[in-house]
Amino acid sequence: MEQTLLILSLNHRTAPVAVRERLAFADGEIPQALRRLKSASPSIHEVALLSTCNRVEVVAATEDPAGAADQVTRFLAADRDVERAAFEAALSRIEGREAARHLFRVGASLDSMVVGEPQILGQLKVAYAQAAEAGTAGLVLHRAFHRAFSVAKRVRRTTLIGRGAVSVSSAAVALARQIFDRLEDKTVMLMGAGKMAELTARHLKGLGIESLLITNRTFDRAAALARELGGIAIPWDNYRPYLKLADVVIGSVASTKPVLGVEELEAIVRERRYRPMFLIDMGVPRNFDERLNAIDNVYLYDIDDLGTAANESRGEREREALKAEQIVELELDKFSRWLSGLDLVPAIKDIRTSIEGLRELEMMRHRSWLDGLPAEERSRVEALTRGLVNKILHRVLAELRRDGNGTGDRVYAAEIARRLLCGAIEGEALEDDDADDEEL
Repeated sequence: MEQTLLILSLNHRTAPVAVRERLAFADGEIPQALRRLKSASPSIHEVALLSTCNRVEVVAATEDPAGAADQVTRFLAADRDVERAAFEAALSRIEGREAARHLFRVGASLDSMVVGEPQILGQLKVAYAQAAEAGTAGLVLHRAFHRAFSVAKRVRRTTLIGRGAVSVSSAAVALARQIFDRLEDKTVMLMGAGKMAELTARHLKGLGIESLLITNRTFDRAAALARELGGIAIPWDNYRPYLKLADVVIGSVASTKPVLGVEELEAIVRERRYRPMFLIDMGVPRNFDERLNAIDNVYLYDIDDLGTAANESRGEREREALKAEQIVELELDKFSRWLSGLDLVPAIKDIRTSIEGLRELEMMRHRSWLDGLPAEERSRVEALTRGLVNKILHRVLAELRRDGNGTGDRVYAAEIARRLLCGAIEGEALEDDDADDEEL
């Protein structure tokens, strides 16, 4: 049966962060999760998992898309301990050519919350590497992911989609400038060392903020980043006394529950005499309790809020995205032809073996005079017959691989060719046996 590319996607377009965070996987969990998913899903031959702040997507190769989709949904519910009803309506099922298109668009950042952002390609490469590590990526996913990487590279090289792109981190900085009259005298606390949080801190430093506090569960990481950015590293177990100094708090901690709650922050706001605090929550799951937004002079924005703010100015990136979509379509045609041709592989192997078998039979039939030729002349005859076989094969295979009237017609034609040629070699062999009997 034909292998189909299948993607089950839950992303920023289909589900709010409150749903996405419940299905999110930490990087270290993914290889084992892939092994569990594959062993629990007989319909899935290959599988990869992409989990970022904006999406949780399962990419699979299967001969039974409906069965595989149900198995993935059941796995996500059980593995993340979330009822199916809580997310199933937001889970998009994408198959075949559309699945390949989706994967290519994700890699080229055309499906990102902020079109043109560069981080997603690195995240996609990590997802592929994790599937390879888990042993759950095979022929189809190897080809699909590498095509996606190629598309992304070509889009970056030939369009201006990344030029002047408004990122989530720069959107956070723009909001900070709206909340505070000036930033130079403000203090920023970076909780966690995620990539986007680090970029936001760098943007703020670039605008003149001098006081930067960095805390992380791994103190060495906090210290290294503090040295690089000119900040102060604070041990994770002792960051709370410093919160009252922070005008801007950026959360990027890997945590299954909020690290900053209402009672704790209310006390801190009172100590600050209700001076404004800007909380930027870049964690998925979220780092800050959503109820913090109800506290006077506390401004809380999560990853979805920042994405909305960033997308208010898309302009030139949208125009460049149209060019990128054309590149996706060109590469999609190539991948679709390759994938649909996988069903031809067994027949093509048989055809190649059969034609080569016919050549070898003819060479054996004439071995009496071939053996009498000088070695150089025998090599020329050998090369001549192999060249003829290759030309015949090329014509046959090129015709089989043409689009024609669809994959089914090609497979049918390949099977006829296989039977004819296999029958031809069997007939030749029988004729040789009859000739030997006559001689006896």
